Amino acid sequence: MENDTKRRILYLYQHLVRHTDAEHTLSTAELMKILKETYAIQVSRNTISDDLAMLHDCGLHIEHYKSTQNRYYYDGQIYELPELKILVDAIASSRFITQRKSDELIAKLLTLTSSRNAARLRRHIYAAGRAKSDNENGYYIVDAINTAIDARRKISFRYTDFDVTRQRCLANGGKPYTVSPYALIWDGDCYYMRGFCDERREMRNFRLDRIAAQPEILSQTAVAPPEDYNPADYSRRVFRMYDTGEPVAVQLRCHVSVMKYLMDQFGGDFKSEALDDGSFRATVRVCTSATFYSWIFGFNGKIKITGPDSVVRTYQEMALNALSL
Repeated sequence: MENDTKRRILYLYQHLVRHTDAEHTLSTAELMKILKETYAIQVSRNTISDDLAMLHDCGLHIEHYKSTQNRYYYDGQIYELPELKILVDAIASSRFITQRKSDELIAKLLTLTSSRNAARLRRHIYAAGRAKSDNENGYYIVDAINTAIDARRKISFRYTDFDVTRQRCLANGGKPYTVSPYALIWDGDCYYMRGFCDERREMRNFRLDRIAAQPEILSQTAVAPPEDYNPADYSRRVFRMYDTGEPVAVQLRCHVSVMKYLMDQFGGDFKSEALDDGSFRATVRVCTSATFYSWIFGFNGKIKITGPDSVVRTYQEMALNALSL
């Protein structure tokens, strides 16, 4: 008898968690029918009410609407539907996570809401045609790098590239890189590690889905980052994480229509002053690279580099090289 009582209460709780919310409730009579037809348990109305009251008193988020027929539902979901939608979309669109891992993660997320809400979310997952990584070691790579950062240890790994036939191949002549990892940064749907590379003797960025396998955590103590190194500041000053140099102050003359794009890129973290002709002058700290110059070029003259002279010359040389090709 005691086991029957435990089973009945457990089945009641599980069914309410999986199939109800404030918009989808079940009456006492409906719960009695479910117990009888699904679990072969017959029970009285009073017993159902007592069981549900006990669950509520134990803090298990069983609520009800009082009416001629009390209607019960589970009100303890961790995430609201819009929050789950954002998480599901982020996972579905992430290029770092393989399609198989994306499907597994989304399936786990959908267990955090009722079956009706899960069905609604499934109908609104649009992932077709998105480029996804084929590197199934992603989780283990992240875990190893996080462990190394916490322990302040160097890591060793082989990095990959692609040949002209689109086949993955080893970069750096197949030799491993030794890196002191400082931070993991998400940018443009990809995951990057930034750290000091022993072989290049400089700070470098590495895309995690291009690390061939789980990195080896070495016994060597990591090279300490510069005292003024701030991952958040750095991520604001780079373009798609391809940049490897140090940020420099660049002066720009801009048409008023592009202010929103500078705000999008730098988050207001730049100096600006209005000019008499309706344009404005801006000073931004960026890592100058081909990706930065292509960003400038994309505005078709509405952003002009005015200084320093070395940056202006490099931009002019890139444009001339492109014309010559």
